[in-house]
Amino acid sequence: MVTDTKNDLEGGGGNNNNNNKLTVHVPETAHQIGSDSWFQAGFVLTTGVNSVFVLGYSGTIMVPLGWIGGVVGLLLATLVSLYANMLLAKLHEVGGRKHIRYRDLAAEIYGRKAYSLTWGLQYVNLFMINIGYLILGGSALKACYVLFKEDHAITLPYFIAMAGFVCALFAIATPHLSSLRVWLGCSTVLTLIYIIVASVLAAKDGINSPPRDYSIPGKPSSRIFTTIGASANLVFAFNTGMLPEIQATVREPAVKNTLKALYFQFTVGVVPMYVVVFIGYWAYGASTATYLLNSVSGPVWVKAAANISAFLQSVIALHIFASPSYEYMDTKFGIRGSAIKCKNLSFRIAARGGYLAVSTLVSALLPFLGDFETLTGALSTFPLTFILANHMYLMANKHKLSSLQKSWHWLNIVFFSLMSVAAAISALRLIAVDSKEYHVFADL
Repeated sequence: MVTDTKNDLEGGGGNNNNNNKLTVHVPETAHQIGSDSWFQAGFVLTTGVNSVFVLGYSGTIMVPLGWIGGVVGLLLATLVSLYANMLLAKLHEVGGRKHIRYRDLAAEIYGRKAYSLTWGLQYVNLFMINIGYLILGGSALKACYVLFKEDHAITLPYFIAMAGFVCALFAIATPHLSSLRVWLGCSTVLTLIYIIVASVLAAKDGINSPPRDYSIPGKPSSRIFTTIGASANLVFAFNTGMLPEIQATVREPAVKNTLKALYFQFTVGVVPMYVVVFIGYWAYGASTATYLLNSVSGPVWVKAAANISAFLQSVIALHIFASPSYEYMDTKFGIRGSAIKCKNLSFRIAARGGYLAVSTLVSALLPFLGDFETLTGALSTFPLTFILANHMYLMANKHKLSSLQKSWHWLNIVFFSLMSVAAAISALRLIAVDSKEYHVFADL
């Protein structure tokens, strides 16, 4: 438990004189903060980048964009995302207060009205990401099932329900983000299993297959929408939408350590994702499935191990992105003390179980993964990571920035605002088209 206290943090220049100390207010929270190393934070961020979503990017990014657009887009998205997250990390202690939540930071810069707006955007972002994890978790279970039975007696919505139940059990047993320590190691092992298996089997298929078709599918009019949608998927791939919440767990100096974590994420952390995305598209071209393990061929037990690993990793990754919602509920209702205390355990069962029940229902109702990636990127990733990050940095440092620097930030704000609107229109169109083609609770 952390209460509303004041922490004395050392000033710069290595001078220990009391006059150089800065008093920083720490907001109240029921969760543990300021205790994790930058390396652990880096693994949390890398877990998000290399989560089971990477098995879909060959189909949802490379297929709509092709080789040139896909490769260039991924590289640019990496650089732009690193820059935007660095801006956000540097705003951690604006106004003499440690901002452990995105909405708290927005309220500090814009006023209390921005608190609710930012919380709404972030909640939508995290909710949509969790829907994606549930769809992918269910898809992984189904892919494993059909390896041994081809009767399709159990459809995708049932597997999504199973995934939701396991996620609820994990959420109840894991009280907060910092308690993921050992699970991050497990997540890394699981990630390596499905990425290595998918990459090796796809490479084998690619070597033994005739020339593939790499042309961008669809009519020219529809390609415009799919290209715009894929651009939203690009930014979705690299950004959590909850950097302040992750930064809150990092020990002092929080800004410096968070920057180290970001450098780790966007260098070493993105390599596995690049490997599986490019190999997957190279092997299958325009016919690449939105869940890569559905395209590969190989020994049944190897594919089963990869699918089970993908499912288990989705459970851990979902908990990371659901943690801001859990922290809000725990703090709001005063859930403090031992995680196994009857009151706290009962609350987690009711609150987290209810949250995941709703998420699971929506996931099973409309299991269109690529469309949800696009909509998430449009409605929340663009605004949270690029538009707000640039504008908040501009507002917080308006007396320190040159005219050229201000112009640069405004250019980013305008460009990503236009991209957000265009991607939202594209995503809604894609969902409308798929909703006509597939019924609710579809078995995709």
